[in-house]
Amino acid sequence: QVTLVESGGGLVQPGGTLILSCGVSGLTFSREGISWWRQAAGNQREFVAHVARGGTTNYGDSVSGRFTISRDNRANTVYLQMKNLKPEDTAVYYCNAPNKNAWGQGTQVTVSS
Repeated sequence: QVTLVESGGGLVQPGGTLILSCGVSGLTFSREGISWWRQAAGNQREFVAHVARGGTTNYGDSVSGRFTISRDNRANTVYLQMKNLKPEDTAVYYCNAPNKNAWGQGTQVTVSS
């Protein structure tokens, strides 16, 4: 059974930084790409970032240049560093293993003064 567990969400002021973590189990982590998505209240789920098994990354237009995705294959963990956060980044952030169609439970990020 594939399990993804997000952590690190919380309340942060505009312009602040937050780092999310996604712990993954139940698959051969080093062979899988992992993605981050987010969903704001009343909106559709939006692609944030993806890291391929080889480390190649790509980002959604709204976060490119501010967010960085990375992976630690020894720890079976993917990270999302979020800088210069804006109120419009407020959402529930989800971790996803697309090849396994597996999702985490999500972690809330709120950007507000």
